[in-house]
Amino acid sequence: MARHGENIRKRKDGRWEGRYKTFDEKRGKYIYRSVYGKDYVETKEKLSRARLGLVCHDTEKSEAGCINRKNAAGICGRILFSQAAAEWLAEISGRRKYSTYIKYDTIYRTHLAGTVGSCRLSPDTVQEVRKKISDHLSEERVSESLQKSIICVTNQIITFANGNYSVGIPVLERPPAKAKPKAPRTFSMAEQARFFACTHGMMDNKFMIAVRLCLYAGLRLGELCALRWTDIDFEDMSLTVNRTVQRIAVPGHITKTILMETAPKSESSRRTIPLTPELLELLSRLKGEQPYVFGQDKPLESRTMQYQFKKLLHKAGIDNRNFHTLRHTFATNCVENGMDVKALSELLGHSDVKITLNRYVHPTMDSKRRQIGSLSDFYGQICGQAI
Repeated sequence: MARHGENIRKRKDGRWEGRYKTFDEKRGKYIYRSVYGKDYVETKEKLSRARLGLVCHDTEKSEAGCINRKNAAGICGRILFSQAAAEWLAEISGRRKYSTYIKYDTIYRTHLAGTVGSCRLSPDTVQEVRKKISDHLSEERVSESLQKSIICVTNQIITFANGNYSVGIPVLERPPAKAKPKAPRTFSMAEQARFFACTHGMMDNKFMIAVRLCLYAGLRLGELCALRWTDIDFEDMSLTVNRTVQRIAVPGHITKTILMETAPKSESSRRTIPLTPELLELLSRLKGEQPYVFGQDKPLESRTMQYQFKKLLHKAGIDNRNFHTLRHTFATNCVENGMDVKALSELLGHSDVKITLNRYVHPTMDSKRRQIGSLSDFYGQICGQAI
């Protein structure tokens, strides 16, 4: 089995094999080559030398190859950013979620390939790389979130090059935050009351039930659209999140993007959520032969759910909001009803309680009024004890 991320494995004949990717000028494409050793350590050393260009791969020579004594710094100075990027993308293609890989690949091709792809990788070129990326971000006027993603991808490529070619380039610093992000709006108690009153006579409407499920369980849109009947346990009164669905770009595909069902966002996103009897009764009205709760024989298209959500808001007289507002509202309602934050974090599928507190808990003005109002009794007790 290959060592994770290293492309080193033990063969059946007892030898260790290390594989690396290099550009073949005669063929005009990237190919894989191998080095061999008696154990893992020896193979790793040979693989490092091979990636530096110090191993001579001549098919007429011995299996281990021969050492080329060129200066290592000179070799590193000839490595292009585009070469390191191509090898990094090839390495992560089998280790990361397909959606993550496509995101990184798109960011590289759109923002980095034409900007710094031709730059040589060496400590002397750090300022050049930094300046070109900075100029590109200024010219394109990309969002702060996209800027962070571009810097993240750049740093991962640099880290890969440092590890495989020993180029010794420091990673780039993230740009400072321009402004404190605004807290997402949640639905007020009055708005939630209007929504429930407006949809009271729509008990068989699957989109209304879907929205209520989000308010009671805090599901993400992709998790909702990918929900199957096998994920709901009516006896245990619970729902298990096992998958999600999203539109992913596919190069060369006729529709450019496809609806793809994948594993949840993270391992923490695999979770079981208890359901109320009222919610289970609503869900049972939809149950049929189709495998998906809100789709038919395939997951529900997320854009369809968003469109229907906006129609329900309009019917209830509530101004337009993002579907994700339901998840934030669920979290806020749970906290204001006294739920333990750790329990809420697990229900939301977060890996860290800090994410729950910093991004999903938004005390309402009514809650703040109640807390301030309670100070009257508190101060009254103090005054009563005063001498």
